[in-house]
Formats: sequence, structure tokens, C-alpha cells
Amino acid sequence: MQTTLPYFPLEVVVFPGERLLLHVYEDRYKQLIYDCQATGQPFGIPVYYKKKLRLGTEVVLEEVIKEYDNGELDIICNAHRVFELKSFENPLPGKMYSGGVVEFRENNNDVKDEEKENVVALINKLYKNLGVIIDSIDINSFNSFLYAHKIGLSLSQEYRLLQIKTERQRLHFLRTHLRMVIPVVRQLNLTKERIQMNGHFKNFNELDFKDYKL
Repeated sequence: MQTTLPYFPLEVVVFPGERLLLHVYEDRYKQLIYDCQATGQPFGIPVYYKKKLRLGTEVVLEEVIKEYDNGELDIICNAHRVFELKSFENPLPGKMYSGGVVEFRENNNDVKDEEKENVVALINKLYKNLGVIIDSIDINSFNSFLYAHKIGLSLSQEYRLLQIKTERQRLHFLRTHLRMVIPVVRQLNLTKERIQMNGHFKNFNELDFKDYKL
């Protein structure tokens, strides 16, 4: 399915289901937000990655929280569907901002609860090792995008996750990442403990050399 969207490119990845808070200060994007507020039209946030715009996420303006004296805005948006850019027109006719034709990606969500439970268990394990309390995760509503910003992915990894077309493959991607990160966090915790012990009195276990021979 193709449609035309106004563009608000950012050097960040926005995932479907995300609630996004933005401070808007450029005149072209203030105009974009006012237009979307008046019409209810969604807009697209293409990811500016490696100086290219290829993928993005459709977002819908939920609310303008604050309007400053200089026209700057604080807004809340809800992210919906991933799209591929098919054209880029800068600016759109009669507008200050860019836009173009996008094609929405179909999302295959055919996964078993067991696959989701495996990833959730790893997320809980990561947070436990970090010493951070995490709310209980509902398996029924869990998906790969839900914690993507909260498990230490780099921008390139987040972009890779956005590129993946099926939920099963995305969960596999997250599993691989978490299985690599958790041992690193554990090792850092051990290193921290050793550093903290330095300079303190230590208790060592007694060594028995009764049967030792050189």
C-alpha cells in the first residue's frame, strides 16, 4: 500500500507502538505540525542513517502539549507502521517541509508464546544484572519493538531491527543481542566488585598444604 506523507526526518529510529515526545523548533516542522493538527493527517519520520533516507515510521500527532512564545512546540505522537521511501520531494509544493510517496510494509506477527517468553526471560535477566527493577511484562502484548530502546542497542542495531520484516526474525535478533550483552554486564559487575574490594581488609580461605609436594 502506497500513500504520500509529509516528512520529519530524524537521526533516530522510531518503532511502531512507541509514544514519542518531540520538541519542535524549526519553522518548517512547526508548519508541518500545524498542518497535521488541522487535518489529522499522519506524517513520517524517516531515519537519517549513513546520510541516506530509506526507511521510516508513520506517526500520528496525539497532542500539542505546549506552545512557546517563539512558536516552538512540545508534542506527543504515536508511532504506527514502518514504511519504505519511494520518493523524496523537498519541499512539497507550497510547503516548507519535505514529503513523498511511501510504501507500508506488511508485518508478519506469526510467533509462538514460547518464542516471546524466551526473549522476555532474557530481558528480565539483563535488568536483574543491571540492578534495575522492571515491571512485569505481559506476554500477550509483548513484541520485539516494545523494549528495543531499552536493552542497549546501538543506532545501527536499531536500524537493523527496523529493517527485519517478520516478528520471528526480530525476536531472534534480540535473543542474539541479549545473549551477548548479559555476560558482558556480569563481567563488569565482577570487575566493579573487585575494584571496590581494593584497599579493604580481605578474608582468605585457609589453604591446606598437608599433602602438597614440590
